[in-house]
Parts: sequence; structure tokens; C-alpha cells
Amino acid sequence: MESHEVLRQAFQKTSPKAVASELGISLSLVYKWAEKQSEDGSGSRNPLDRLLKVIELSGDERIIGWLCQQVGGYFVPNPDGKHFNKGILPATQEIIGQFSELLSRISTAAVDHSITGEEASDIREGWDKLKSYTESFVRCCEKGDFEQMLHIPSPSQGPARLTKA
Repeated sequence: MESHEVLRQAFQKTSPKAVASELGISLSLVYKWAEKQSEDGSGSRNPLDRLLKVIELSGDERIIGWLCQQVGGYFVPNPDGKHFNKGILPATQEIIGQFSELLSRISTAAVDHSITGEEASDIREGWDKLKSYTESFVRCCEKGDFEQMLHIPSPSQGPARLTKA
């Protein structure tokens, strides 16, 4: 989906007039944001396109993370899936094993009926890596690209390992 389409759908949930008023910009500009940019001058480079450009130029994904936090979410990038080294069954077993490991880590951290900031950070890191690995697996499944699964890096290999070093 293109950015102007996202904005057009968002404007169905709120009035473009209210957006323009709150942002202190013209109503016509808000409407242009929801149009595809073309060489004849229709459409306008919208805030989503501009923000994407800032992220690309800076190479800093913390911008995305901050936005996600503002709406109650959490950003986890998807891996490129170019380094898988397991087949479909081993990859499935890896997901189950790593999830079990993460649950064990949570249980160990909570044995004293509290979880420290460091333990919470460690759990978050493991959870994010597991989500990322699993997302790569699901994407390969959706594409029917089981050959690519032979190149999915396991979270238990190298720096992505879920267990404490």
C-alpha cells in the first residue's frame, strides 16, 4: 500500500478539516497528501513519505520505534531472510525450542517474584529476536519459498542467540 492510500484510509476515520485545523495547514494540502503524486502537480509529498526519507537518510530506526511506542506498540525489524540454514522442519523445531528457552528465562527471572530492569531488557531482546526469526519463517511460508528457508539464520547461532552468554 502506498503512503497516500494509507492517509486516505486514515482520513475516513477523521475529518481532513480537523487534521488541517489541528496542524495549522491548509485543507487543500491535507487532501493533496491523500492523492498520488504525479508530474502534473497533483498530490503532495506527504508526511509519511518525508519521514521515510528522514529514516533512509539517517539510517536510524529509532524514529520508527518512537512512533510505535507513541501508539502503544513496539518495532521489531524483519530480517532479510538471506542467511537461513535450516529446512522447514528444523526451522519449526527451532522456533519451538527458542520459545521454550524464552519461557524458561522468564520463569528463572520471576522465581523471586520480581523481574529487574536488566532481566526485562534481556527478555525483550530474546522476544524480539524470536519474533523476527518467526516472521521470516512465516514470510517464506506465505511465498511458498521453502528453498529460502534453507538460508534462515537460527536465533541460536551467533550473536542472535536467545540464551545468555
